[in-house]
Amino acid sequence: MINEEIAKIFQEISEYLEMGEEPFKPRAYSRAARIIGELEKDLTDIYKEGGEKALKDLPGIGGSMAEKIEEYIKTGKIKYFEDLKKKAPIDVSSLTAVEGLGPKKIKQLYKKLDIKNIEDLEKAAKDKKIRELEGFGEKTEENILKGIDFLRQSGGRFILGYIYPLAQEIKERIKKRKGVSKANIAGSARRMKETVGDLDVLALMDKEDEAADVMDYFTSMPEVINVYSKGSTRSSVRLKQGIDIDLRILPKESYGAGLIYFTGSKDHNIELRKIAIKKGLKLNEYGLFKRDKAIAGKSEPEVYESLGLDFIPPELRENTGEIEASLNGELPHLIEEKDILGDLQIQTKWSDGENSIMDYAEAAIKKGLKYILITDHSKRLAMIGGLDEKKLKKQGKEIDKINRIIADKGIDFRVLKGVECDILKDGSLDLADDALAELDIVGVAVHSYFNLPAVSQTERLIKAMENKNADILFHPTTRVINQRKAIDLDIDAVIEAAYKTGTTLEVDSFPDRLDLKDEYIRKCVEKGVKVSIDTDAHSIKHLDYLKFGVAQARRGWVSKESVINAWPVDECLRKVRKV
Repeated sequence: MINEEIAKIFQEISEYLEMGEEPFKPRAYSRAARIIGELEKDLTDIYKEGGEKALKDLPGIGGSMAEKIEEYIKTGKIKYFEDLKKKAPIDVSSLTAVEGLGPKKIKQLYKKLDIKNIEDLEKAAKDKKIRELEGFGEKTEENILKGIDFLRQSGGRFILGYIYPLAQEIKERIKKRKGVSKANIAGSARRMKETVGDLDVLALMDKEDEAADVMDYFTSMPEVINVYSKGSTRSSVRLKQGIDIDLRILPKESYGAGLIYFTGSKDHNIELRKIAIKKGLKLNEYGLFKRDKAIAGKSEPEVYESLGLDFIPPELRENTGEIEASLNGELPHLIEEKDILGDLQIQTKWSDGENSIMDYAEAAIKKGLKYILITDHSKRLAMIGGLDEKKLKKQGKEIDKINRIIADKGIDFRVLKGVECDILKDGSLDLADDALAELDIVGVAVHSYFNLPAVSQTERLIKAMENKNADILFHPTTRVINQRKAIDLDIDAVIEAAYKTGTTLEVDSFPDRLDLKDEYIRKCVEKGVKVSIDTDAHSIKHLDYLKFGVAQARRGWVSKESVINAWPVDECLRKVRKV
């Protein structure tokens, strides 16, 4: 879809405008970028059906923006954007990816040191020129170099949640081609890793002579910008999104074995082959063989069963104990998306969300949820409308009103009162205890002082969790994948404190967070610490992100019993709230 391209341009326009003195336009373009990026329908189709008026009717898109979208659809360019780049020839998107660098600082770096890109930035920092600028200093310069290093370490990886819809769409298209009876995503995307380097799709053909048509289609898809190779059973292409994708066509007798092999991980597959060898068998992508005779291969369960193993879900295939657990019949019954009854982190128009409380309630009801917790930001984040005690009380009255409307309709659903309360530098909370005590559930979170040393940061979180009103620690390590590294923490001490204080730790489903990491989630499971799986929604469309949090929890070996929002609402409130 053209949407991603326009969303990227609008976000860059926002960043260019923020370098100037425009107070409102940057935010408007940033909001429009987010809305466009989340549209399910291609802007080209919207324009074809209704012209410029249809574009203007989109939320957050005014007449000027609609004209720019129309211009891009017709010409592939937006003159306004090109003029901004000529005026300030800066690689804004790359520079803003460095933690701590916003448009204002980038403007200063450009004006004072003629820094236009990452290479210029790194050279200036290494030459110790940045520390001399007003508002920067030696520590900022060091953090810039660390930020550049972090970007390079995470470079070339795509965030799963943002690329997964495209992978699913391509898989479904392949599945609909004549002669294809089955298609699956494979590789790290099927294991639901946080980031992926490339994509793999496997297909099963009813007739081998129809494979050529499928390969012709695959290599000529509208997203394809380069064809690396094209064959009868495998083709490899690059998409304009920057990611490579392979299509492999497998025979019916090998499809299950091939799916195991191409799903990985490599270490998991090596251990499977070792088990096969011990049994006098041979395992590869074509099947499980005894001498030259295939004894299994059509399906994954068939292969695992023939090796003496229970079926291992793809998310667990990392050689971190899943094979031993399978051999011993001790694999966990993993949480599933259908088990989640409520969403316990939602931002609305009261702070920095796109939708009203009622909008979220209606969207959640449609998705089959039984409750949501409204968790707008607290007063320290005033720049995005953070709520003080007075506003929080006012919001509570609106929630009461909405719950009455829902109850009068006979719908089994409840909106809960909550907040995303800011943890201050010393570990105290930025709202009064008596105000927090009136809420159903209180979430607490770090939004500042990310560079404190591990000892101070750990003490800060533990003090917050010791507050009797702190029920859930939201996005505990604060990381933003490919953008900001996690804060320095003694994670074992934090998990121990969560256990002692009865604090729930969150698995944030937002694709660029997925915080906690899977390895930390598993530590929670082993310690007996409860988790919540929340979307951190800032739009009703973000409710769809729940699947990624569930997948992250599955990678951490989480069962339904460990997830507080898999419990009915009254049980959740009774067991979670400390006061």
